[in-house]
Amino acid sequence: MKYLLLFIALFAGFNWTISAQVLNKMESAFKALPNQYRPIPLWFWNNTTVVPAEIRSQLKQIQEAGYGGVSILPFGKDFMPEYLSEGYFQAYRASLEQARQLGAKLHIYDEYGFPSGTAGDINGDGVGRFKLRYPELTNKRLDKTEFIPKMAGSYSVSLEQKGLMAIVAMDTLTLQRLDLIKNVSDGVLHWTVPKGDWKVMAFHCVDAGNSIVDYLDPTAAELYIEMTHEQYFKRFEPYFGEVVDATFFDEPTMYYGEGRTWTPAFNEKFEKRHGFSPALLYPALWYDIGPQTAEARNYLFAFRSELFASGYIKKVNDWSNEHGLYATGHLDNEEVLNAVGTSGDFMKAFKYLDAPGIDKIGGDRPAERFYKLISSAAYNWDKYRVMSETYGAMGNISWNQIYAIAMEQYAKGINTLIPHAVWYDDQDVVFLPELSLRNPVYADSLRGFNDYLTRLNTVLQNDGRWLGDIAIVYPIESMQADHRFDGPLDFYQGGVELPYLDYIDISVNLFDSLGYDHMFLHPEVLEQQCQVDHGRLRLNNKRQHNDFTVVIVPATTTISWSNLNKLYHFAQAGGTVIFSSRLPKKATLRTDNERLVALVDKMLTLNTVHFVSSASVAQLKMVMGQVHSPFLLKFEHDPLPVIQKEFGGKRQLFLANPTAENKTATFVLQGEFALSSWDPHTGEIIQEPRGISWGGKTTRVQVELAPFKSLFLIEK
Repeated sequence: MKYLLLFIALFAGFNWTISAQVLNKMESAFKALPNQYRPIPLWFWNNTTVVPAEIRSQLKQIQEAGYGGVSILPFGKDFMPEYLSEGYFQAYRASLEQARQLGAKLHIYDEYGFPSGTAGDINGDGVGRFKLRYPELTNKRLDKTEFIPKMAGSYSVSLEQKGLMAIVAMDTLTLQRLDLIKNVSDGVLHWTVPKGDWKVMAFHCVDAGNSIVDYLDPTAAELYIEMTHEQYFKRFEPYFGEVVDATFFDEPTMYYGEGRTWTPAFNEKFEKRHGFSPALLYPALWYDIGPQTAEARNYLFAFRSELFASGYIKKVNDWSNEHGLYATGHLDNEEVLNAVGTSGDFMKAFKYLDAPGIDKIGGDRPAERFYKLISSAAYNWDKYRVMSETYGAMGNISWNQIYAIAMEQYAKGINTLIPHAVWYDDQDVVFLPELSLRNPVYADSLRGFNDYLTRLNTVLQNDGRWLGDIAIVYPIESMQADHRFDGPLDFYQGGVELPYLDYIDISVNLFDSLGYDHMFLHPEVLEQQCQVDHGRLRLNNKRQHNDFTVVIVPATTTISWSNLNKLYHFAQAGGTVIFSSRLPKKATLRTDNERLVALVDKMLTLNTVHFVSSASVAQLKMVMGQVHSPFLLKFEHDPLPVIQKEFGGKRQLFLANPTAENKTATFVLQGEFALSSWDPHTGEIIQEPRGISWGGKTTRVQVELAPFKSLFLIEK
């Protein structure tokens, strides 16, 4: 026994030593502001000829402004030297050489203009280099052509066989469907039409008419990478891992092809994954096909999203990792509530990416409402780095606005802010603000702001795990069940609006108004990575593991039986489940529909299961007050944006006041913690801050924050 006690004592001492070393290293970096934590802005090489001497001069100035390097973005029709020419790479070499001398970093931006995937066509010089080389591997679209037989009996119609994915007959009265692919011979369909009101639908995968790479095709992605990323490596291998440490992609999406992005190998890969042909499911992409509609759409849209995630995005990430780099990037139009028509599955799109990202730009696009979704995507797939490209097209906003945006992002889980942007030709800035020392609007205070970001990165840009009590089920299965092609909205807006969706309202109201942090849980992660354990829902990730005591099911029409059944057992074991405004009536497999509805009714009889009629602040406040288990962090009044993490075995909190008013907040932590305060604005560390008291195995904290100020509380 004494040896066991000795071992425990030694082990505890060892852990304490490791924690102390981690904290000391972080404290030293917080004061010294090393280059590795400094922000890396986009540097537009815009509409002009770049030359080595000016490149070197501007890089020195960029470093003087407090940046840690650049991500070079060639831009505009008049940019020279020509993209991917030897002259271009000579200019790039000058950047690498100067960055090495300065101890700066360089991230490879994978395009000329944006979005990624054309090699110069859009916002570049109008030359789609990828399409010129690989015209058969660009973006594809799924088209539907309908034929109406006039009467029962013999029927023939000519068909284009190239790109034919399925040909299905459907009786519009009974919704019976028949796969007619075997009735096609030499480009002609021959069929004996039964009695009924039949239509014949031919589905073709066709060229979408643009120059963008087929994001769903790994082979196309590899060839694009060979044209772009690999050209840098061939010339600059000695810089990789030292100067070059990341890649950045910009705005891939599936709203191209009129929102019907598809790929020729879809059927083959689907059948390999699921064991049956998807042909009879195709009509559900446009029509209600009866009781199987939700199931069919979930099969097809979910698989399309998996191809999107495992195609271009995963291939870029794989290449980056193989060459000693990490990969980041973001999608386009991330603020669409029903994401099926744009990003497919916004969370799953980042399953294979090191640093999931989002774009906070001007134009009244409320990316801030989705910050928790992107940080949750990172945590779901066990990542720790979360990126935001920030400030583009906002105009010359004030310093208060700049700080407010940054601190809100970091409080909601982002820990890598990429400023947009520095411009090579500051007389031809397309998207203000121009965040360099040449801009008198920002010159005096730019270094101080970059020091602030560096301190935020120093504490939060690590593999510490997020802590919280509340999970929100991401309702992608409901979105997929209720989405269809060619909806009433423009494809850029997602095609189909689903007015009942309230998952973002729940998130915003919980965090902004009530002070409850939370994580979205993807249904796949809930199914595969979570288990019920003593009244808690345990997320069993290696890095981002967590125990939830509350799970919210937002308004939904469709949910998988396995997810709902797991939540039932969670509620039975004492966990709290909250349904919001609309109860699910359908399962992702139609054979589960009846037992799913019965299980919902059964769950509502449990005293640990609640239903709120809306996602309003008042309703959420009321139901959260009925939760019996204590929260890890709970505000007594006047909540502030806050994130709570654990790193090196020690608690970390970041609190922000992104408003123009003085704020005083009081909150209680479960557990007794000796906390020091770290000021990211000044670098000051106070070992014994005021306003902290202990009792009853809790820590009570009162904190005062001036307008547009923030603070770390770090366990000693």
